Amino acid sequence: MRTNFEVWAPKASTVTLLADGRKLSMTCGENGWWHAQHAELTGDIDYGYLIDDAERPIPDPRSRRQPEGVHALSRTFDPDQYQWHDADWKSPGLDGGAIYELHIGTFTPEGTLDAAIGKLDYLVDLGVRFVELLPVNAFNGTHNWGYDGVLWYAVQESYGGPEAYQRFVDAAHQAGIGVIQDVVYNHLGPSGNYLPLFGPYLTEGKSNTWGDSVNLDGPLSDTVRKYIVDNVLMWFRDYHVDGLRLDAVHALHDERAIHILEEIAAATEKCAEELDKPLFLIAESDLNNPRLITPRRLNGDGLQGQWSDDFHHAAHTNLTGENGGYYEDFDSLSALAKVLRDGFFHDGSYSSFRGRSHGRPIDKGVISARQLVVAVQNHDQIGNRAAGDRLSGTLTYPQLALASVLNLTSPFTPMIFMGEEFGASTPWQFFTSHPEPELGRATAEGRLREFERMGWDPATVPNPQDPATFTNSKLDWSEAQQGEKAKLRGLYRQLLALRQERSDLRDPDLRKIRVEYDEVGRWLVLQRGDTAVVLNFSEDHREIPVPFAASTPLLQTAPVELYGNAVQLPGYGAAVLAAGNGRM
Repeated sequence: MRTNFEVWAPKASTVTLLADGRKLSMTCGENGWWHAQHAELTGDIDYGYLIDDAERPIPDPRSRRQPEGVHALSRTFDPDQYQWHDADWKSPGLDGGAIYELHIGTFTPEGTLDAAIGKLDYLVDLGVRFVELLPVNAFNGTHNWGYDGVLWYAVQESYGGPEAYQRFVDAAHQAGIGVIQDVVYNHLGPSGNYLPLFGPYLTEGKSNTWGDSVNLDGPLSDTVRKYIVDNVLMWFRDYHVDGLRLDAVHALHDERAIHILEEIAAATEKCAEELDKPLFLIAESDLNNPRLITPRRLNGDGLQGQWSDDFHHAAHTNLTGENGGYYEDFDSLSALAKVLRDGFFHDGSYSSFRGRSHGRPIDKGVISARQLVVAVQNHDQIGNRAAGDRLSGTLTYPQLALASVLNLTSPFTPMIFMGEEFGASTPWQFFTSHPEPELGRATAEGRLREFERMGWDPATVPNPQDPATFTNSKLDWSEAQQGEKAKLRGLYRQLLALRQERSDLRDPDLRKIRVEYDEVGRWLVLQRGDTAVVLNFSEDHREIPVPFAASTPLLQTAPVELYGNAVQLPGYGAAVLAAGNGRM
């Protein structure tokens, strides 16, 4: 039972612990750490800290529970009390199996971790390897994307709190599904961030898109970095997660000799050895810098994977015809072909959106295709559109089917955004629930200004503070059983099964990829060993040459005809073919 309380507060002259209704003076020890003993603790209690002459207590920076919200007292929580049942779970690691990205608040009508457990059988049937949860750390209000979190160690109470999180991971592992947790270390939310009252967690004068940067390389940054590394280890040890997705690592300002990402990677590797299980890190980065996923022994940061937006942009532009803004450079099948062959499109090439050259080439002998996580839809690329509209809002069934084949037969690790597999008609919009009226207004007005600059019609932008914006973003699960939506879900199941069955589709060696395309005819053929993926991006029938004579298609989105070394596909059709003597 916890009896010792400690908090890092080098800025404070005095710190008082308010625990269980009692005030206890704290003693300052080495390096700004304050300590107090509470010998009469008999169970979980509420507590907080009074800094200097403050009259109102503030939460513990390492709080594990915030039952009354991020402005209220913390509550003790012992993660070791949970009895795990996942001893038989064997994580496959980042092996190229599909990831299913979901947001707990909108995945089910109830919006809780326990309700999400009820959908695990559905995900098993679909054939995904991992679920990736958008951030669940404590934020202000009742609903949020999760990127406004302010207490990184606490699980949001409206989702069920920390024990519900343990139940979810335990149930997922027993069902044979791994768990990846999205974490945010590059900024803190606009409300409920009390860390600056304790110490220099942030660096004034160094800012990113969301405000002051986290202090990773300034005075007293050793303890700030430990705050992050300890949080990484918490997810692995206390919650049994298999991997972490690190949000926007390009916003981590760190000029120290050992970058925080390398430090996190080293700690993760050591933890994996201690736990005797694969653990992995996936970065969200727009730098197109393969150093992130190059092993540490080769002077890389040592992360196992990263998102590749280039794949999304090339797929989206060729599927939809949208070519403004950052899509401009990707408006060709040659761009898609380059991504499929090389992993990145911008690998030192000129980026018109940035007005400069961008990225560097991948060493295909060092980095495997499965280290790049790709998607045709994800929370950012849907939610950051003015109306939060999905591809299903504008594309037909054949086009959605084409998108699914492109994603799920690619050389990379494919990711599916919740509801994508049945063409959900519900949007996924930007929503917040800031209780402070001024902050709510500022958020809504800022959203309008952002889209006005991009040329979107402000009338199509929903108010993020309107509760309907949140409820409208919840999945309608009845759709999954209806007509073409059920048919699309069946196609996803077939594709995921085929990906597991066929060795060619699991081969991560980018050096073996062959791509042929016709810019005028709007078709592309991806060859992976004795398997060919044939894609028709035209609305018209096309006769497309293939690299070998096939017998019958392994998969087709619409009826096809084979003519020796050619296949005739209907408009927006796709097929996966095997050579007549192709191996499994």
